[in-house]
Amino acid sequence: MLVRLLYASRAKQPLEAATLDAIFETSMNGNARHGITGVLCHGNGIFLQALEGERAAVSRLFLNIGRDPRHEDVVLLHFEEIAEREFSVWSMGRVNAGRLNPATLLKYSAQGELDPYRMPAVASLSLLKELIAGASIVQSATRST
Repeated sequence: MLVRLLYASRAKQPLEAATLDAIFETSMNGNARHGITGVLCHGNGIFLQALEGERAAVSRLFLNIGRDPRHEDVVLLHFEEIAEREFSVWSMGRVNAGRLNPATLLKYSAQGELDPYRMPAVASLSLLKELIAGASIVQSATRST
């Protein structure tokens, strides 16, 4: 059974670009091995991520994220069974919110910034879908299963 999970978290400490790149590389490799696809949007120490795949694999990954000492305020925003994937092209797509047109964020957020803690989950998911449709993925990897 396929599921989609959407969560938000904050970095406990500011993360350097090299650290983010290393986390992203590890995520891409692990996700591809476990049949997980998704997209990660990050900015100002906040992460918004959608994960799709088999229920047990997605649940395990989310639990691991919650235990990761680099994260805090890990919040499950949305969880659903799905008939098909929205993010099937990427083992992990990546969007740097700092590089987005502020009007895109303003469309979904009262402050025009990435803050999934103050956005409805449906708005967060719609934002991620728009970013993919608008080719805002700045770094991605194709799924290799």
